Amino acid sequence: MTDPKTNWWENFFHGIALDFWRAAVSPEQTHAEADFLQQQLQVSGPAKILDVPCGGGRLALDLAARGFRLTGIDISSEFIEEAKTQSVERNLSVEWHNGDMRELPWPGEFDAAFSFGNSFGYLDDQGNAEFLERVVQVLKPGARFAMDTGATAESILPSFQERRWFEIAGIIFLINRRYDHEQGRIFTEYTFIRDNVIEKRPASQRVYSFSEIKRMLNKAGLEVEASFSSLSGEPFRLGSQRLFLAAKKKE
Repeated sequence: MTDPKTNWWENFFHGIALDFWRAAVSPEQTHAEADFLQQQLQVSGPAKILDVPCGGGRLALDLAARGFRLTGIDISSEFIEEAKTQSVERNLSVEWHNGDMRELPWPGEFDAAFSFGNSFGYLDDQGNAEFLERVVQVLKPGARFAMDTGATAESILPSFQERRWFEIAGIIFLINRRYDHEQGRIFTEYTFIRDNVIEKRPASQRVYSFSEIKRMLNKAGLEVEASFSSLSGEPFRLGSQRLFLAAKKKE
């Protein structure tokens, strides 16, 4: 399958794959996630918030509509162009940047930041640590950072399946993956099929336990203040499908 050193994420997010992600998340889910972020980031308008990586900007746009000042960065040029179009159509002012999520040249500018969409762990250990360090650098003292992931060890390993498939919006989605216990990574080949068009995408993601993520955040300068398994606040535990957490930059 693939190796994180090949930077698989640079060529993943385009074509049918993006159409699938767009269809997989409803407007209601986006609004609920934005509610959660507003509460856990403890911000009020016109606070300045960083969305990294922002994807197509669904959360940044929802939060911008609430009066916050948003900056979004993502490596997918197709996603960023979509975000720009959406912000113009909705008459929302958002600053969009096409680039690596570690390229954050705004020291101490943000009142809060978040990384949603299961985007943590794409890089190797050094890269993941660098990402958290860059986030801390752009936050003001005492500012908060929120993250969600479905790839913690507690979430993914108890019911790990090598092969799965399902269909959304006319797109058949096939997953073929293996867990490498020596690297602590999942290596996956995704297949998207629509109207007899087939697109394959390799990917890999580092699997950290909750305690490992907490230590990484702490080392970067963030103190975990809350962790949940859902947007409604259920506690995170073994077997939870997702981890939502909020951390505060040390002062």
